[in-house]
Amino acid sequence: MARLVNKEEYELRRNEILDAAQRLVYTKGYEQMSIQDILAEVHISKGAFYHYFESKQALLEALIERMAKQVIQLLIPIVQDEHLPAPEKLHRLFDAASRWKTDRKEVLLTVMNVWYADENAVLRLKAQAAVLPLIAPLLTNIVCQGVKEGTFHTTFPEQISAIVFSLLQSFGDSLVKLISQQEITAETLQDLETLSASHQDAMERILGVSPGSLPLFDTSILREWFPLSNLSKE
Repeated sequence: MARLVNKEEYELRRNEILDAAQRLVYTKGYEQMSIQDILAEVHISKGAFYHYFESKQALLEALIERMAKQVIQLLIPIVQDEHLPAPEKLHRLFDAASRWKTDRKEVLLTVMNVWYADENAVLRLKAQAAVLPLIAPLLTNIVCQGVKEGTFHTTFPEQISAIVFSLLQSFGDSLVKLISQQEITAETLQDLETLSASHQDAMERILGVSPGSLPLFDTSILREWFPLSNLSKE
């Protein structure tokens, strides 16, 4: 008779598998990592693995979902800080998220190549839909605060979070295309500046603030994703 596993034990073992998968992504890469590698790392059977994840792709989805939740926990204290005005909260929110991703860029770059493959298009859409309910309340909180402070001007503060999220997703997708280029040139870095400026302009228009008042995307952090650091000095 199979041993019953309580919820706490289930989550503990599931996280052990995810931790092992993340280590293997760092050392071997996602495509090279096999389920057998994970079994050897965690010392479990194949049947036990499939009790937690139905496939390697499901494991990838869970790994990305866990990363998203970690970012959310990092952002909550910023949103709840009563001493920060709304524009500063928004700036710190994006800065913290960018820094968190940059600190883990090796694993994210490895996963990114798989995540943005054509065959994972539906999976990406599902993941984005799952992340929105997590980030939307934080964005709504900041926008509503900005409206009360008189710094943001929008008739629909409750609905604006989904629009801001879509804009951020657009920025992220476009950034991935730049990073994925086979040859990174000085022109690529100029494209990065243009990408950042255009999305900042759109964000400012959506929130009804003056041009240049919301420097949300720190390109000095974003440049760290590009391998040719000498180009940034030109």
